Amino acid sequence: MTGTTTLPILQRDHRTARGTIAYLSHKPDRYLQERGREYFHIDVHSDGKRTITAHCEIDDRPSVMRDITYSLDEHWLPMDCFVRITVGDRFMGSGWFKFHHGHTECETFTALEGRVSQRMEHRSPPLRTFQNHAIACDAWHLRLYDRSKGPGVQSIDEFLLSSPDHRGATGPMLFRVGVHVEYVGEERVTVKAGTFDALHFRYVSAPGLPQEHPPYDVWCTNDGEFLFLKGQVAGYMQTYYELIELRK
Repeated sequence: MTGTTTLPILQRDHRTARGTIAYLSHKPDRYLQERGREYFHIDVHSDGKRTITAHCEIDDRPSVMRDITYSLDEHWLPMDCFVRITVGDRFMGSGWFKFHHGHTECETFTALEGRVSQRMEHRSPPLRTFQNHAIACDAWHLRLYDRSKGPGVQSIDEFLLSSPDHRGATGPMLFRVGVHVEYVGEERVTVKAGTFDALHFRYVSAPGLPQEHPPYDVWCTNDGEFLFLKGQVAGYMQTYYELIELRK
């Protein structure tokens, strides 16, 4: 037949990145001791939408195990997210978050609260980012920093979380804070996964958390993908995270 186009049987229009992040300690008595790990898989579709799945393990007692699936649209705006966690090797909760232009809804079941339905109106629609506690996603929030203004501190005024706990070990349920981010600058960074052109940021505070979070330095790729390369938390936590494997 003329005027027709035969499409190939197979279709692979998306691009994929898979990686492993090591969770390490920076405490003097445990320096560089492994305290957990994270395996992530990112698909970026031909229309610009992206989905990350991540399996996260924290071995420090009580242990935390988390599985997340998080999708963003072509403008990097949250679409939906699933979070399931165990604490101390026992079920803590699972929840589904749906992000609309003017509000976010959550349907969850937890060991402590039972079945919970939440609806939270956005202060400044649309919601620009969501924290599900996967370390790989810690770098994605940094796209919101306006680097054209140079180094300094900027605010993300509406920052929704699946848990206000520093380890993400409660809920999952909706919680709202603000976040202050400092841009340190461009750097060339070497981690176990390779050498990269990087952006260096620092989370300096998160007003609204029940417990103040220590300063948190994050390095991510300087290619528009904001892939997490390494991170270091100061204060009482003294933790270090490093990308040790990356496949594209």
